[in-house]
Amino acid sequence: MMRLFINSLAASAGGGLTYIRNVIPHLAARPGLDVVVALAPGLREEFRAFTNVEFQEIDVSPMRRFWYEQTSMPGRIRQCGADVLLSTGNFAIRSSPVPQILLSRNSVYTSADFYRDLRSRREYKIWLDTKFRGAMAKKSIRWANVTVAPSEAFAAELRRWTGKLVRTIHHGFDPDAFFQNSAALSADVEHKLQSAEGALKLLFVSHYNYYRNFETLLRALPLLRKAVGRPVKLLLTCELAAEKTSGGYNPTAAAALVKELGISDMVVELGTVPYQRLHQLYRKADIYVTPAYTETFAHPLVEAMASGLPVVASDLAVHREICGDAAVYFPRFSPETLSESVARLAASPETANRMASFGLERSRQFSWAAHVDSILALAQDLAGTTKRS
Repeated sequence: MMRLFINSLAASAGGGLTYIRNVIPHLAARPGLDVVVALAPGLREEFRAFTNVEFQEIDVSPMRRFWYEQTSMPGRIRQCGADVLLSTGNFAIRSSPVPQILLSRNSVYTSADFYRDLRSRREYKIWLDTKFRGAMAKKSIRWANVTVAPSEAFAAELRRWTGKLVRTIHHGFDPDAFFQNSAALSADVEHKLQSAEGALKLLFVSHYNYYRNFETLLRALPLLRKAVGRPVKLLLTCELAAEKTSGGYNPTAAAALVKELGISDMVVELGTVPYQRLHQLYRKADIYVTPAYTETFAHPLVEAMASGLPVVASDLAVHREICGDAAVYFPRFSPETLSESVARLAASPETANRMASFGLERSRQFSWAAHVDSILALAQDLAGTTKRS
């Protein structure tokens, strides 16, 4: 019997939350495995059905989390008798009392584009914070026994950055779990979607942040208005308002750009859509778009492909690795090429249908069960070994 301790205190939004939502059910179903999960208060309710998993709710602010992990978490790990630690949030515990697997999945630390973007926005505080976190993430790869990245493209970047061995284990997708919830979208979201009836509906699933490159997508919209012979609507799962945005990112410039370009009628700000109902939103869209200039895996790409959507994506090695022939790619800072790519796809239903078929087949190659198998195989190899590599 192996006892696995999972540090998921960093899972609050985006890919981190998607990860534990999908992995915990698979871990809970594995015989011969005890699982202890450290997570933020409020998330425990999501996992109330998994009575055979021990959850430790830890109330610590994001600013204090790294310090807490380094000073207090080792004691918790020893106390629960864990054999292996799985750190899911980019940062390892330097003095882990047991062998440690680190999941590294934040590409902004190695992205020159992100640092340039921050300087252009005069976001010097975020720049300094990212530099510090990047230094700790780099040290973490040295502290962990094994570091895992969710794509080979990002693993290669981490190897160049650190000179250390980094393994690739793709994140997964579980269609049965993703499509099972039949609850309707909220009345507010449905009301907003009514304005998109009859239009070419582009979908971008992301909370607002700088590295998802919203501005390039917004600049493509007036070009699309001219290129496509019908109305175009961009569906966003966020709102471009400071009070609705987390992580310290300021959407004010993006909101001003919407007004400056005269595209307020083209942008539909749906706000946050619960993960369990996202599949209904994908199925109301025509094309999935992402202009992100850095990425590690991009779960929405797999969700979009599984939902039968053709994809238009920025030309990143990660995007090509995940989507293959199911996407059309454009230079990440070119609204002109983005517009042309969408327009060509909209004008050719045969191409769109062919890409959607490729995407559906491609999505089947990602499996959370296979991901968990690989993580547990690593953990089993480490169990009982010395704590440090």
